[in-house]
Amino acid sequence: MNPVVEVVCARIPLVVSPGGTDIHADWMVEGRKEIIAQVCRKARFLISQSDEILFRLKELFPELRERVVFIPKSFSWMGNENFDLRGAAECDGGNLLFFFPAGIRPVKRNLECLRMLGGVHAERPHIRVVFAGAALDHAYAADFAEEVERLRAFARWIPPIAPQAIRSVYRAADIILNASYSEGLSNALLEATAAGRPILASKIPGNRWPVLGEDGNHPMGLLYDLDDPEDFLKKALILIDEQEVRRKLGEAGKKRAARLPKPEEEARHLSRVYAMALREG
Repeated sequence: MNPVVEVVCARIPLVVSPGGTDIHADWMVEGRKEIIAQVCRKARFLISQSDEILFRLKELFPELRERVVFIPKSFSWMGNENFDLRGAAECDGGNLLFFFPAGIRPVKRNLECLRMLGGVHAERPHIRVVFAGAALDHAYAADFAEEVERLRAFARWIPPIAPQAIRSVYRAADIILNASYSEGLSNALLEATAAGRPILASKIPGNRWPVLGEDGNHPMGLLYDLDDPEDFLKKALILIDEQEVRRKLGEAGKKRAARLPKPEEEARHLSRVYAMALREG
């Protein structure tokens, strides 16, 4: 048993909300896997906020099924401040703007997405893209910065945007990107749907529900095969060329967002679980 985990878990009634990186990427890393397993087994409750996380937790820890609690994730905008995203991208009225909000690290595949967008730009020179996020893996971010500079004809990288201005940023973009190889339930995709913006995202389990919905009949975007640049190009061109497709996907997103729980509902359910953990502790 990791001594830090042992000490903390012995003193504090623990409720754990694992993320996509925890139970997908880090679960494959020796040393991290063991710590994740130790923490989860010590927890009074494990909280899932997506069907994918729920399935994965029950798959990894079948003996803990009774401790897994599903609490749907809510959504709210944090303010109405303005940020000039199109200005940051040096867009004019004839440009179509992709937006990729995420920290710069391998799991988000920012660099790989940028390179695939290079192929898209060769076909549609009027596209632009803005990546917004902090350098969370410095070696990877250094490579990313070099590639952004090489592709400066259409690409920009800016610091994280204040939460109070996020709403204005999504509304300024035309298409929202997600290229992760692992996700639980991306806040960025919930924000994109609430803003009525179509999504182009990697075809991974964690992205399926936020992009395709419950039955896949009312999608809010398109999924592409993770390691297939040709599929990325094909899906990107559909979204670039078909304004009506973008509109319909965006409208489906707004309808989905209207059905999400309110923040106070999520808070109430979380408080209930924390109180149960304290009582059991």
